Amino acid sequence: MEVFEIIATTLFGLEEILAQELRELGAADIEVLSRAVRYKGDREMLYKSNLLLRTAVKVLKPIGTFYAANEQQLYDKIKKINWDEYFSYNKTFAIDGSTHSEIFTHSKFIALKSKDAIADQFREKYDIRPSVDTENPDLRINVHINDKTVIVSLDSSGSSLGKRNYRLAQTEAPINEVLAAGIILLSGWDKTCDFIDPMCGSGTFPIEAALLANNIPSGRNRKFGFETWGDFDLNLWDEVKAKADSNIISSNAKIFANDIDNKALDIAFANAKRAGVSNLITFDTIDFFHTSHDTGRGLVIMNPPYGERLQVNEITNFYQDIGSRLKHFYQGCDAWIISANYEALKNFGLRTSKKIKLYNGPLECRLQKYELYQGSKKANKIGNESIQ
Repeated sequence: MEVFEIIATTLFGLEEILAQELRELGAADIEVLSRAVRYKGDREMLYKSNLLLRTAVKVLKPIGTFYAANEQQLYDKIKKINWDEYFSYNKTFAIDGSTHSEIFTHSKFIALKSKDAIADQFREKYDIRPSVDTENPDLRINVHINDKTVIVSLDSSGSSLGKRNYRLAQTEAPINEVLAAGIILLSGWDKTCDFIDPMCGSGTFPIEAALLANNIPSGRNRKFGFETWGDFDLNLWDEVKAKADSNIISSNAKIFANDIDNKALDIAFANAKRAGVSNLITFDTIDFFHTSHDTGRGLVIMNPPYGERLQVNEITNFYQDIGSRLKHFYQGCDAWIISANYEALKNFGLRTSKKIKLYNGPLECRLQKYELYQGSKKANKIGNESIQ
């Protein structure tokens, strides 16, 4: 089977995690880029990447790389690609443009010029232009410009891989599925100790944890762009899906999804049910400040409010109270908190053991780890040394 270059895009800060996922899939020649990982694989690897990668946003198959110093060169070189190889005039297409360039400053303009070049090629050959369908095209094309370097790719994913199709309902400011999976993988969760989200909202963290712990493919409930490609191999795709399903396990990990809001819990449960993991998660309507975890090791992951609707002193006190609750009632656990409110994080009252810069949508955030020792840290260290 032919081996070709593939680029999987991701979110800032998740590149190394994505590279590790690709190593586990057996990808070759892995190279970490900014918000992306380049690697090599065959058609089976392309299908597996879409179905199984938890931290990829898109899986792209580059078909052309060239230099363009102005819009005319961009148009001409896009038009030189033989688009008959990839789709026909009676099919629909869409262009996604992205740019990091002083010459090409607008992604929508790039998409427009590229669309014109492709449509004009078909019109000159067949006297008919293929139609654009931005929602459900037969072929989605990605045009990325970095300075003067243009990479034209076929988008094998279609819609973002973050759209797992389980979150049809959501609470305010939900966390992206790719980011949630990335945070869980960054935490190094061993998939055996208890997993607790005390402010679960629409349930994304617990659902992603359940999918991960049970080895359930993240793309199991959705369609992909490559399924409408001319070279789509249905038999191979069925084999890839069957192999992935055969690797699903039954985990003993206990996963807890708690929230003070009844409506949020209803949404979280419905989403978990759509993902096929509602029976793997314990849901409870409870105020975090009335909870504790005293059954030994556990991993707490929280996405608390950032305070856009709260006064500064209110959000500061709120974060102080979260830190205090964790310190006194979650001893023996590791807690990972993501927030865009750096000032509030400074008042958490706990010593951080790790800080990672991430983005939740457009918001720059910190993911911070807190090790919640039983007793003082010094006493804990002495106790550990005496055991050895």
